[in-house]
Amino acid sequence: MGRKSENAKNLYLEGIRDGNPRVAVTKYTGERYTQHSTGVRDGVEGFVEFFEPFIERNPSRDIQIKRCIEDGQYVFLHVYQNINDGEAEWVTTDFFDTNADDKIIEHWDVIAPFANSTPSGHTSIDGSTDITDLDKTESNKEIVRKLIEDCLMRGGNAENLSNYISKEKYIQHNKDVADGLSHFQKLATNPNRPLNYDEIVLLVGQGNFVATLCKANWKDSNEDKDYAQVDIFRLENGKVVEHWDNVEEVPVNDVNGGKF
Repeated sequence: MGRKSENAKNLYLEGIRDGNPRVAVTKYTGERYTQHSTGVRDGVEGFVEFFEPFIERNPSRDIQIKRCIEDGQYVFLHVYQNINDGEAEWVTTDFFDTNADDKIIEHWDVIAPFANSTPSGHTSIDGSTDITDLDKTESNKEIVRKLIEDCLMRGGNAENLSNYISKEKYIQHNKDVADGLSHFQKLATNPNRPLNYDEIVLLVGQGNFVATLCKANWKDSNEDKDYAQVDIFRLENGKVVEHWDNVEEVPVNDVNGGKF
């Protein structure tokens, strides 16, 4: 991994896990730090004013970086957080933009509760971590882009999922969905499916891993809400074989420019 990935990791580990927010945000961010995290203002002072009280309230902070993708100027992190010895467990999915000096200048995140069991016996963070197939980065990114645009966006045709997802092996880390393409296809092909993707905001990849941040909407008889949706895909031989996701409701009002 390059220096930009190390800067993103260290902002987490030194700033939040080790309790040095001002030192870390000053060291690892650039001339600006545009923030899309709910409740956090832009800039060094926004980071400090949010995390100093967080650190004081939460003296025990086990933070583990499970996956890291570096793609040009962008870095993606898949992170597990255990706060106060199990009082709260979170999965954070973070995208960072960097400048020519590899310093962080913009940040997006989606945070959701950790799931310790799925229908097929996984968790929301376990599974493969090894980055391979670096020569296939761009083709794998294009496969994921087509998967979302063709099958998951409003008006898309989920009958085409098998063009992009393996029929033989599909490991699913969503807390509500079992392994296997057939289980996901049943949900996605429902004509009244409540979740639809509206826009791909960020798409980053490295070898066999691709991560996306999308604008999405959940609409059923009980609610109509906009969400920030992160998906992480692992690919083999041109097909998705493993999937993790994270979703967070988009706040109506926030202290920065918004979730996207």
